[in-house]
Amino acid sequence: MTAQRPPPRNWWAERATVIRQYDEMESRLTAPVSERMLDLACLRPGMRVLDVASGMGEPSLRAAQRVGPSGFVLGTDVSDGMLEAAREKARALALSNIEFRAADAETLEVPEQSFDAATVRWALMYMSRPERALERLWRALRPSGRLVCACWGGPGQVEYWSLPRRSLARFHQFPPVDPDAPGVFRFSDPERLRPLLTRSGFELEHAESMHVPVMEAEDGAGVVRWIRELGGPVAKVVEALPPEAQRAWEEEVARECEPSRADGKILLGGVTWLVVARR
Repeated sequence: MTAQRPPPRNWWAERATVIRQYDEMESRLTAPVSERMLDLACLRPGMRVLDVASGMGEPSLRAAQRVGPSGFVLGTDVSDGMLEAAREKARALALSNIEFRAADAETLEVPEQSFDAATVRWALMYMSRPERALERLWRALRPSGRLVCACWGGPGQVEYWSLPRRSLARFHQFPPVDPDAPGVFRFSDPERLRPLLTRSGFELEHAESMHVPVMEAEDGAGVVRWIRELGGPVAKVVEALPPEAQRAWEEEVARECEPSRADGKILLGGVTWLVVARR
């Protein structure tokens, strides 16, 4: 069975400019997820934090503010282009207790037992070998150190993913989601993550869910623009359609979006799981 495939490694680098365009919006809307992750990590001043797949600085920049000058945060990502935006933010915030390093989580080299907490926001499910990343994180954490991961819920719970595909149903049928393959929904149930955590030495301690928007727009045209500019699988299918079919899809997106309107704006997001594991 074919699954939704994770973006190739160079996709993040190629799309860094577009992602940066929407970064302020996404960071603002998803701030509750980052803040809750740091709450669950029980951060205190002076702690050392490892943030994997930091992208443009979430939640690593917030972690640096929490641990203060006596603490330290290392943020890593496979795309140095994404991290350059995070470095700019750190400079703007005058944060001297944070470092960003281009690195693959599955081969990450840091001193053993050198961090008090680790965070992974919306990235573990894309990794081809997440168990290797978890093993690296386990070694990096001190005894009783906490790992906090954010993973999306199932397709029916994640509207930003399902709505564009549902609107395309009469023009194109996407393959079924393979829950075992790398992709958005690989760990849509925390119990799917438990065996990997256990084999890596972690104990799954707590899981909770929350709904969070990832984008906002004034109207359906704004949603269409967001989908097209980010350039994922839906955008590629739409671009291959005849012009009249593209217009019909855009109209369908606009209709489908209206139930998600709140306070004058359309908000699309989904349910995310927050999972806490202890070393």
